[in-house]
Amino acid sequence: MNGRPGPRAALRVGDRVRLDDRLHTVVGLSGTTVRLLDEAGSASLVLLPHLLASEGFELIGQGADQARMPPFALLDIVPEREAEKAAAWEQHVTEVEFGKPLDADPTALPRPEYDPARHTVEERVAAKAAELRAIGWQASVGAVQRMRRRYREQGLWGLVDHRVTRLSSPTGRADDRVVAAVTEILTTTTNESTGTRGRLRRRVEALLAERHGPGTVAMPSKSAFYRLVKAMSEGTHAFGEATSRRSAARRPPGAFTPSSAGRPGEMVQIDTTPLDVLVVLEDGVSGRPELTIAVDVATRSICAAVLRPAGTKAVDAALLLAKMLVPEPLRPGWSDALAMSATLIPHRRLLDIDARLEKAAAKPVIVPETIGIDHGKVFISDTFLTACRSLGISVQPSRPATPTDKGIVERTFSSINTLFCQHIPGYTGSNTTRRGAGVEAAWTLAELDDLLQEWIVACWQQRPHEGLRSPFLSGQPMSPNDAYALLVSRTGYLPMPLSGTDYLELLPALWRSVNDYGIRIDHRTYNCPGLNPLRRRSSGVTAKGGLWEVHYDPYDLSQIWVRDAHTGEWITVPWTHRHLVSAPFADFTWRRARDLLAMRGRDDTDQAAVAAAVDQLLTRAESGPDRRIAARTRAALEPARPVAALPQVPASDDVEDETTVLEQPSNVIPFGVFDAFTDGSRL
Repeated sequence: MNGRPGPRAALRVGDRVRLDDRLHTVVGLSGTTVRLLDEAGSASLVLLPHLLASEGFELIGQGADQARMPPFALLDIVPEREAEKAAAWEQHVTEVEFGKPLDADPTALPRPEYDPARHTVEERVAAKAAELRAIGWQASVGAVQRMRRRYREQGLWGLVDHRVTRLSSPTGRADDRVVAAVTEILTTTTNESTGTRGRLRRRVEALLAERHGPGTVAMPSKSAFYRLVKAMSEGTHAFGEATSRRSAARRPPGAFTPSSAGRPGEMVQIDTTPLDVLVVLEDGVSGRPELTIAVDVATRSICAAVLRPAGTKAVDAALLLAKMLVPEPLRPGWSDALAMSATLIPHRRLLDIDARLEKAAAKPVIVPETIGIDHGKVFISDTFLTACRSLGISVQPSRPATPTDKGIVERTFSSINTLFCQHIPGYTGSNTTRRGAGVEAAWTLAELDDLLQEWIVACWQQRPHEGLRSPFLSGQPMSPNDAYALLVSRTGYLPMPLSGTDYLELLPALWRSVNDYGIRIDHRTYNCPGLNPLRRRSSGVTAKGGLWEVHYDPYDLSQIWVRDAHTGEWITVPWTHRHLVSAPFADFTWRRARDLLAMRGRDDTDQAAVAAAVDQLLTRAESGPDRRIAARTRAALEPARPVAALPQVPASDDVEDETTVLEQPSNVIPFGVFDAFTDGSRL
């Protein structure tokens, strides 16, 4: 004997195994083929890999004990004194088993009383028990036998005194009824305002008295109760911030399933949040804008980003889709290093497919297949859902109040605050406790939008992202542009240009009749000669009672578009009083002007009076709540109106007087509004 245990986890002739709910004996081994003989005497040949992978396979007997690996890592939790005692037992047990202690000199001879050639196992066990008692150990023959058995089954771990490794209960020796009551009360306080442990104790006492009778269940002492509550409320924020408590309660009970995608556009997450920066809204009024972004899961690219004043509308989200599907132009003043041709994106190859990429910035065009949204009104609106359907995009709503379903876009918002917003004058921090003294806005919304777009191209798209790692690049983090270049080679690229008609389809729709005076919407009248064939006639759309389909831009009410149901063509119809307003205006500005007239006792349905009030709002320079509404209107138009207006068709002599006012070119101020027919193809 060499004083060492034999090889472990070995299958030998004579071992017994369980297979297919029957006991078998191994009677032969040939390479990887095992010959088995069951209790009925039937022989069978089984390949060893098939035997080991079979459901219900079990090695029975001494071989099973040797095949079982001891829990080595658990030895780290054993106190040093007990570990030394277990190691000493290992030396004694191996001397009984093999004649020599573990790690003894192979050339050394066994001590006479432990020589396996002279003494039986029982004699060696008796000798070891006597030796241990002589050195002061309380070890009987039975104790040595137990240690031998435990060592064969569990190795060194079996020789440890497991009284020192018992796991303590988080609730200690507290009454189970008290524990149940505390658990129930903690659950009910998730949505309440944060209270103290004293309030919790009073509620637990009342619940125990109601359930089991007064005085039936003894309450722990105050200090013991507080220790119990501390152990049971750990990680729940039960006595911390209410927002953190509600957020923790919304987490799924199981493991998080990360969002994953194998190609660009397979999954895109979209969301809106207030940006932690104050901006100047045109007339000197400062406020926090709202940022809507779309993030590609596969590449972490920010496909598109839109800044708006507070109150993002469904049309903003719909137009964000249009912005995703066209290349980002290299704006004046941007460095040539921000061009797509200067990155790893296969620019030349893609240029042969889409000529618009010649002057594109270093941000890929990603056509989404599926968009993940939350249940915000903007994203579940008919406008946004219709836009997705028309573009062939699937919509995947997240579970209510579960931000973890859109974890990537939520984390991107945090990164934007860290990497971009905190470097902008007017940064407010995420809450009032993080806000500095005297924070003031320095940039207008349009200027901040330009800075943000440049930052996305220059920083975000070219900055290594810890969530993007390729097995082909030695685990080095990749930038979103690098990830796109790697994935686009196998997924391809399909340009999807949007025309002016596509733009109009993305706008919200109304159904109205066409009368002699034109079309009336919210006490505004729209009229032009192009409506002559439609006046007092049915559209033929029986589902809408013969009304005509009208689309409008909520950020510019100076004109609308009417679809001719018979020809499918669009008719651009201006507002009859737009010559009285010096700039385009939004729907909330119009409503505010009507409210002012009503408060003054004036007729709020008088279009000329309302138009004058709107103009006053847009030109007022003094501070006040009305300036905020006007500033929101002007700021909203800057990012949304990149092209010139559509010229109006001169009216004929037989048009009503109300319409002929528009024919005075000296009184008309050009609007920088979007021309869907001539400029949509240049998006």
